[in-house]
Amino acid sequence: MATLAQSIPVRWQGKLLQALFALPAPARRLIAGRPVRIDGQTLDLDAQLLLKMQRLSGVELHGKSVQQARAAISGGRELVGGAEIEPVSTKDLLLPGDIPARLYRPGDLPEGSPLLVFFHGGGFVIGDIDSHDGLCRFLARNAGVRVLSVGYRLAPEDPFPAAVDDCVAAFKWAVSEASALGADPKLIALGGDSAGGNLSIVTALQVASGNARPVFLLLLYPTVDATTRRRSRELFGNGYFLTDAGMDWFMERYVPDPATRPDPRVSPLLAEDLSGLPPTYLATAGFDPLRDEGELFARRVAEAGVPIVLRRHEGLFHGFASMTGLGHSFKEATLEAASALRTGLAISRNGRPRRKAVKPDELNGYPVGGWLT
Repeated sequence: MATLAQSIPVRWQGKLLQALFALPAPARRLIAGRPVRIDGQTLDLDAQLLLKMQRLSGVELHGKSVQQARAAISGGRELVGGAEIEPVSTKDLLLPGDIPARLYRPGDLPEGSPLLVFFHGGGFVIGDIDSHDGLCRFLARNAGVRVLSVGYRLAPEDPFPAAVDDCVAAFKWAVSEASALGADPKLIALGGDSAGGNLSIVTALQVASGNARPVFLLLLYPTVDATTRRRSRELFGNGYFLTDAGMDWFMERYVPDPATRPDPRVSPLLAEDLSGLPPTYLATAGFDPLRDEGELFARRVAEAGVPIVLRRHEGLFHGFASMTGLGHSFKEATLEAASALRTGLAISRNGRPRRKAVKPDELNGYPVGGWLT
């Protein structure tokens, strides 16, 4: 039986959400409820209010069927993504191998600009170019880069390693066709959110020994290890958008055989050598089941001698970069990522000497910002 919220057209649900988030903080607190504090962190008011609305709507990130889950993420884009960001021009493309893609160009960005090859999130099962259109526009506009969003194949129709193969092929194509795309072939970054972050890391590792390599990695709450349950999954596995059951649901479709999950192309945290990765910005969310594995990955990257910035947004939850149309907190966190991308590409353009890696015991726990090396 549909809930009352589900019976309201998406357009009007979006207007209702906008009205709620425009209320004064005391009114929003009254609706959201008492502050939530877990593991020394306080859930941000914007995040708590959105979670309250999600519970009332009955919508989950995963559903009883793949089709229902894909429909949910598609509808969610209209609710939380906000107004279309302009001026950003787009062009739909079909890459070799019938891989769909969309090229974003902000404003009058000149020829020879940097390019971000972007892989969307969605647990390797849901999501597509359209579901992440708003985020790609946001990054293009605020980082001052062209963005090539790649629609890799999804499970369960095409399980692992189809997505990896598509992403590697798309990156190599982008390098070879950079000039035709209006980009500098020496200033190409890789990035993605959640599953897309995983695919960005895996692609960078796959091409690390070749001539076509990314100069920067932008990782938003990536999934990096399908073999181990960590403390954050126990703490935040229920009630914070991405759930414990949902993570199992996605992985069962992407990699049905558990014996395959230690493969570094599934679990890049387990890769023996991470030194071939480029300088990286990695953002985690405090109330995210994936938090601990992402931060452990950042430490391993630092130990490998790769410059990396790790930033934990303590009061937010998984998926915040797709919610920039509501409140302020989601947008501020995503603006920081866009600024990191802009800065990282500027450093790559001008050159930056590598520094010696710090020792793990010099990190003083998880770092909340700043270069680790």
